[in-house]
Amino acid sequence: MQVMNSISPRTRHFLEKEEMYGAHNYHPLPVVLTKGKGVFVWDVDDRRYYDFLSGYSAINQGHCHPRIIETFIEQAQKLTLTSRAFHNDLLGEFAEYITRFFGYDKVLPMNSGAEAVETALKLARRWGYEVKGVADNKAKIIVCDSNFHGRTINIISFSTDDDSRRNFGPFTPGYEIIPYNDIPALQLALQDKNVVGFLVEPIQGEAGVVVPDDGYLAKAAAMCKEANVLLIADEIQTGLSRTGKMLACDHENVRPDILILGKALSGGTMPVSVVLADDEIMLTIKPGEHGSTYGGNPLACKVSMTALQVLVDEKMAENSEIQGAYLRQQLSAMQHPNISIVRGKGLFNAIVIEHPNKEAAWDLCMEMKKNGMLAKPTHGDRIRFAPPLLITRPQIDECIAIISKSMERL
Repeated sequence: MQVMNSISPRTRHFLEKEEMYGAHNYHPLPVVLTKGKGVFVWDVDDRRYYDFLSGYSAINQGHCHPRIIETFIEQAQKLTLTSRAFHNDLLGEFAEYITRFFGYDKVLPMNSGAEAVETALKLARRWGYEVKGVADNKAKIIVCDSNFHGRTINIISFSTDDDSRRNFGPFTPGYEIIPYNDIPALQLALQDKNVVGFLVEPIQGEAGVVVPDDGYLAKAAAMCKEANVLLIADEIQTGLSRTGKMLACDHENVRPDILILGKALSGGTMPVSVVLADDEIMLTIKPGEHGSTYGGNPLACKVSMTALQVLVDEKMAENSEIQGAYLRQQLSAMQHPNISIVRGKGLFNAIVIEHPNKEAAWDLCMEMKKNGMLAKPTHGDRIRFAPPLLITRPQIDECIAIISKSMERL
């Protein structure tokens, strides 16, 4: 009630309408946005904010990037959807572009990130039965605790988050959960000959930007190869220049057997995701065995090619690496007693708030909102700082000042 009393009548109108007619499956900050450009968003009262969440890394290229929007409008006026019942003139072009871009034989386009994860899991199981020779219905996939790969029934079956699982069972079998960033645990799990895949986030995003030890991914990849197990990298949040490289796996020169991408693949304009793999894996699925009405639609294909090219042409990975290191340096230099941890790679960062008040991270985000910056807590005490990748050093300095001023209220 106190929050509702402190907002404008215009904002209250939109919040009450959403509360009345929308499902209550999110707990957003009480801000109603109406416009975005670059690193900024504006609310319905025309207040400007720095966006330090970037749509959970879907808006790496910045809000309404002009080249992406131009492509979107141009293609939307020509052809948006054919379904896969017919060919369109852009799917082949997109498939060639993205497979050459990332160095894989084949691509399978989907829409949401969760759909892409499901696709990768199906591919791993099919490969396990038809190529590795695992007995029927015995395939097992290794996952990590504190993971986040989506919220379908199958995916939450291997989640360790109680909020995601409570009263949604029974759950899908076939998964083994091991600690993240634990090579001995992975080595032990790989001894099971029924294991067909290891699904891992190169950096755990929803867990609070948890960065594994240097060499973890490279060792995991080598162990999977030796055990004849597919390394499945979920780069939906970490990929596409977010961590200072095109892929987070590139930091250790790891090439996953199955690569999952989404979010920023459209620059935040529409749901687009892909799964990339070589022929031995991808061609195990035959016509009619998997698909999506919207997957590979011409609008998505055209927009995604532009979105990827923007990342390259504007050197967004390079800027992410430089500005991200500077952001972490400035956050650490604050030496605030309530910031216990600063961590991240590139412009994928988080702070951990240590405070007797369990709502301190939320309160800090509310204070930052008042001061012109939007961020969101995850798991209570962690706040991600992940602005669009075109942010400049002077803008980061402004945001550091906002964070510092807001921290004083703790």
